Amino acid sequence: MEFATGALGSLLPKLAQLLGDEYNLQKGTKKNIEFLTTELESINAALCKVGNIPLEELDDQVRIWSRHVREVSYDMEDIIDTFLVRVQGSDAPSKRSAKRFIKKMMGAVTKATTRHRIGQDIKDIMEIIKVVAEERKRYKVDSVALSKSVVDPDPRITALYTKATDLVGINNAREELITRLTKNDGMPTQQQRIISIFGFGGLGKTTLAKAVYDKIKLQFDCTAFVSVSRNPDINKLLKNIFYELDKEKYGNIHSTMLEETQLIDHIKEFLLDKRYLIVVDDIWDMKPWEIIRCALGENNMKSRIITTTRIIDIAEQLGGCYKLKPLTHDSSEKLFYGRIFGSKGECPHRYSGVSEKILKKCGGVPLAIITTSSLLANNLGNIEVWNEWCDSIGSGLRSNHNLNNMRKILSFSYYDLPSHLKTCLLYLSIFPEDCLILRDRLIWRWIAEGFVQHGDGRQSLYDIGLRYFSELLNRSLIQPGSYIDEDVMMPMKCRVHDMVLDLICSLSGEEGFVTTVLGDCRKCTSSRECKVRRLSIHSTTPCPKMRTSKLRSLTIFDPASIKSMPPLSSYHSLRVLDLEGCNLNGHPSLEFVVILVHLRFLNLLNTRYSAEIPKDLGKLRCLQILDLFGTDVKYLPPTIVELRQLMCLGVGESTRLPNRLMNLTSLECLVAGNVDSAHTAEELGHLTNLRKLVVRLRKDNEGRWDESTSKAMVGSLRKLHRIQSLSISLAAQVRREDIQVLGLLPSLRFLKVNVTGMQVGEKFMISADAFPCLISCTFLGFPMVPSMFSPGAMPRLEHFKFHILPEDSCGGGESIVDDMALGHLPSLRTVWADLSRNVEVTKDLETKLIAKLKHEANVHSNQPCIYWRARFIE
Repeated sequence: MEFATGALGSLLPKLAQLLGDEYNLQKGTKKNIEFLTTELESINAALCKVGNIPLEELDDQVRIWSRHVREVSYDMEDIIDTFLVRVQGSDAPSKRSAKRFIKKMMGAVTKATTRHRIGQDIKDIMEIIKVVAEERKRYKVDSVALSKSVVDPDPRITALYTKATDLVGINNAREELITRLTKNDGMPTQQQRIISIFGFGGLGKTTLAKAVYDKIKLQFDCTAFVSVSRNPDINKLLKNIFYELDKEKYGNIHSTMLEETQLIDHIKEFLLDKRYLIVVDDIWDMKPWEIIRCALGENNMKSRIITTTRIIDIAEQLGGCYKLKPLTHDSSEKLFYGRIFGSKGECPHRYSGVSEKILKKCGGVPLAIITTSSLLANNLGNIEVWNEWCDSIGSGLRSNHNLNNMRKILSFSYYDLPSHLKTCLLYLSIFPEDCLILRDRLIWRWIAEGFVQHGDGRQSLYDIGLRYFSELLNRSLIQPGSYIDEDVMMPMKCRVHDMVLDLICSLSGEEGFVTTVLGDCRKCTSSRECKVRRLSIHSTTPCPKMRTSKLRSLTIFDPASIKSMPPLSSYHSLRVLDLEGCNLNGHPSLEFVVILVHLRFLNLLNTRYSAEIPKDLGKLRCLQILDLFGTDVKYLPPTIVELRQLMCLGVGESTRLPNRLMNLTSLECLVAGNVDSAHTAEELGHLTNLRKLVVRLRKDNEGRWDESTSKAMVGSLRKLHRIQSLSISLAAQVRREDIQVLGLLPSLRFLKVNVTGMQVGEKFMISADAFPCLISCTFLGFPMVPSMFSPGAMPRLEHFKFHILPEDSCGGGESIVDDMALGHLPSLRTVWADLSRNVEVTKDLETKLIAKLKHEANVHSNQPCIYWRARFIE
């Protein structure tokens, strides 16, 4: 689903679903659905093309038509979803009783009425779609989508003509690149070498490449600097290379009728005996590069190639990846103050505070600093303009012609995205400026909104969403926020650069994709009065002009706002309700929630909610994500096991898991506060779709420990063949055979075992072929680390962390310094070690262990980094 197509991406699969025999629709209704599907597929294709055209270049009538289609698609999906909810009914098993029989018969009558109603609704929708189709012809949408009005000059061109004296903060990077291009690093000195400069839009990749090019080009027989861009004409691009190599000889090359293969052969022949330097700027796709690469043959003449790209995967495939960093604070200040005042010392004191705030928001991005300083230099007499500008960066509220270049450069990255990623990126406009966004919260919300669709069925929705997240990271449209031990391969949080946030807030607000309230009605990002579909409240309450009856998503970041919100029970179309961090302690019961039959995502994380969860929670048959972690909820209602679509459940330590947990067969992620019975532990083994499990095995309410709970837990774990991430805390002894069971889990990538109050246990060895996919492993509270890793054990392990209770603190010896055989872990990169927790450790014992770890790291082929109590051991 794409931003420009409204709900069509998720609506079309639902229409196909209605054609199934289980819905028992009349033939006429099915025929109408087939017609409707065909029309909507055609409309969807047209809207996808429209979505690739910048908003400012779209004809007004086409924008109005697109907006109309989106609104209609949302209304259509609401109708279809309502039908599906009503006709599917409860999946709870029936009981033989007169009362149950009567209820079942009444349900059958209701379903028949519902089927008749959907038939009429489909007819009504068809009439609307016929109007939409007629408008499509009248506004000539398809012809507009195939052509652009006026192509503005590429704003990056100015980077090619920047004076060397105007460059700030680039010297170190330039010299580092030159060194990498010329140094002898083991490669044959005559061999061709490639450097790929990677960084997001506006960071200065082109400027840096040009600076290096200008400084060393005289060392080469011939040179060329060409730009690929998003949609290159390969024939023209090859001719540009030819022209650049020898402008006099090939001055008329663009008027020739040479084909691509001929051009490749001619370029290759021309370069055969020459030492060349070629810069290929702004590569977005590997296909154009692969064609260019055919022409740039190896001739053992010490030739050099520099490329630039804003996509990390491409940079790494090209080779010699150089990650361009933002400007340092000192360089940022020099550039900013220099362009406005001449130097920082000349800045009037009253401008100092706001200047530093603006610099922070620019984040070391040269383009942002240059654009901002150019604007502010013209408003030196009005500090209110400076303050207003500072407040508006990141909100998408600022519209100024001075921002055109910066916006266009950043928008290149946006319009290059495939349709599904455009939607996912714009969705980030929901979150406030400088917000650290939890990765899983974002992905689950994408899923609940219908942005993530099943592909070939081999991947879960979460895994597909994770891929989307990774792609946005690779394109530098989101930035990594933080990493934690559980998942070291992927940041657990992300953030959005203020300038990117400004762009997506602007795009999102202009077309009503997300409406954000920032403090008062004047700061609402909705550019017009419309049906609000997604509402994000950063401060105060919605404006009276908002029409929220069709609200699909509500997110509250300002805890005080919840007290003055209208009753949420009026939002019958709500799919996402995110109240994370709002203090709900003492708040009225959530009884209204069961009315929201379309609800898919309910987040009460860290709300301290203490009232009971409604007994009829099972009515929310569409619910996919329920997060109660950080609440004071004691019990979950028995009806929760009727939520057959629930994929993610999080509860806190004070919450007791219900019986019949095994019925939640769609569950992929379970963060459970505690497991205090063998029965609950045994039921976990039936949740075979679990991908992530976080549990704590605890004593019962009377302080007794039942060994059968531990045994049942181990028995369940051996059945979870899809489990990728496992974190388990327990207060009983870990046996050698328990570790062996975990080692057999075929998909396990992240493991954390935390033992508290444990007596001295036996040493154990990680056997050969154990943990075949494990990447990160953490052992906490053990009386000793595993004394040996057998050859072949944990072949993919990169990060190992242990926090142990030394044997001499438990009455043992010093065998803790035995050989751990880290050399048998071929992929190891980091080791984190800590000896004690509330236990006195002799200095001698600590010294011995550090020495042992250093020795094993030094002889390891990877020479992994060793950290001791969060400090690096050199």
